[in-house]
This record gives sequence, C-alpha cells and structure tokens, in this order.
Amino acid sequence: MEALHEELPFDLDFHPSSPFVVTSLITGELCLFRYRPESQPERLFSVKAHKESCRAVRFVDSGKGDDEGCIKVWDTRERSCCNSFEVHDDYISDMTYVADSNQILATSGDGTLSVNNPWRNKVRSRSEFSEDELLSLVVMKNGKKVVCGTPSGALLLYSWGYFKDCSVRFLGHTQSVDTMLKLDEETLVSGSSDGVIRLVGILPNRIIQPLAEHSEYPIEALAFSNDKKYLGSISHDKMLKLWDLEELLNGPRVVNGDEPAEAGSDDSDDDSDDDAMDVDMAATSSKAVSFLSGGAQGQGVKKAGV
Repeated sequence: MEALHEELPFDLDFHPSSPFVVTSLITGELCLFRYRPESQPERLFSVKAHKESCRAVRFVDSGKGDDEGCIKVWDTRERSCCNSFEVHDDYISDMTYVADSNQILATSGDGTLSVNNPWRNKVRSRSEFSEDELLSLVVMKNGKKVVCGTPSGALLLYSWGYFKDCSVRFLGHTQSVDTMLKLDEETLVSGSSDGVIRLVGILPNRIIQPLAEHSEYPIEALAFSNDKKYLGSISHDKMLKLWDLEELLNGPRVVNGDEPAEAGSDDSDDDSDDDAMDVDMAATSSKAVSFLSGGAQGQGVKKAGV
C-alpha cells in the first residue's frame, strides 16, 4: 500500500487506536490518511500547520513537541504552550516521551542527547557533544540502553544514567541512520540514507537482515501501526508506504553480507552496567486524541485535533 505526496515528507505517525496515519511535509503541511487492508491509503485532508518545514508529527495525549533546539509542552485543552526547554543549540532530530516517568529524551543536530522532565521544567541530563549529529533514538534493553543514529552510520549506545558519553559505537551501517523503531528489547528497525530498511540486533550488535527499500531514496521516517500489523515508511521519493510487517519478518533471515555487521560492535549480551532504570519504559498512552508537530526555523510546535 502506498500514497504519493506532492512534496517531500519528513515524518509520520500512526493513530494509537484508529486506522489513521499522519505525515508532515517540507512545506509545513500535515496530511491525514485512512488505511485499510488490500487498498491504497485514502487522504482525508491536508492542513498548512507551519509557515516553513514541519520536521516532526506525533499523535499525543498531552502535547509534547520540539522545535529548532527547543522542546515545548502543549496543553491540548487550552491549545497553548505551558512549558518549554531551551535545551539544544540546533534542530531537534528525534524525540521519545516516557510516560511513566514523565521524561522526554531528545536528540539534536548539535550532537547531544538530552533527558528532560516536562512537568518540573528541568533538564535532567545532557550528553557531551559527539563527533556526529544525532539523528534518531530508541530505548532498548528494558530501559538500560539508549541507541542513537548518526550521519556516519554508527549507532551510539548510551547507558541509562550515564549519558555524558556513549558506551559502545556500533559500525554496522555504511550510510546515515536517519530513523529507528524498537521492535522488541533486543531488536530495532532502521531506515538509512541508502534507501534500505533493516532489522538490527542490539547487544549482541549485528545487522540481521534487510527488510525493504525505497529504491535508492533515503528513508526519512518509520512508524508502526497501533496493532503492529503495518510498518509505515516515507522517503525522498515522496512516497508513503505501508508494509505488512509479518511478511517482512518472515522473509529470509540472513545477515546482509555487503555490510561490516560486526565491525566495532559489542558482541556480548551481558550488560555490565549497574544503572538499571527506575521506571518501566512504557510507550505513551493509547488514549491519544490529537497530534502535534514540530516545525523548523523558529516556528512553534503546533497541535491539531483529529
């Protein structure tokens, strides 16, 4: 299943309970689609949410968002910004909200990872500047590891509670890792600038198999549907694609021999850190009724109801 955009899409997200998927575009527009099995996605509407490019969009329960170096918290009832963090010196590239502990983890083009408490208006931690920009992040290993993607293709693994510097650099990708999704505590799905979507193991670190591709076009964003039946992807080919996840995972389980899958990796499954997280890294509430979007060039994060 696929749908073509008129302009380049930057991000996408699935509704947590209904068959909707939203995309954000370089023009600042948001597009909402309805999807059904065995049919093409139906575009329900498009709205101009930002004056300039819209880099991020999320369905949420109580608005959390990001802007050019700034994280903003939005009250969806009052439709107003109730808190903000001037955390980073460059654009926010990715963000994960941890509902149980009320924390926002964010990566930035300034090469740092931040941990923020939106309710106490406090930046809990910020990493040292890495050599690369940080483009994407997922939390793995039951909250003990934070994995960040970089333009060089290296995955940086940070131990929870020790964010100043990464503990492991995994050199399994040959090009930029722009987006990632956690499949389970030991496996993630990555989207790279070479246009390939891959299944990746974490501790032990390895490229398990390529899953799908957008020809040679870079992958901009990935998302799972609420029931994990579909994997959504968008790319520089301006295409939204919905893949049957079961079919992808049941394909040939072979390591991609064209890549240095083990180079620079930590093959041990034994996490020696004693920094076990004090909360369950649960996903955000499935009662989300709205979505937020993060713009660029100083545009505030905006929310639109659905």
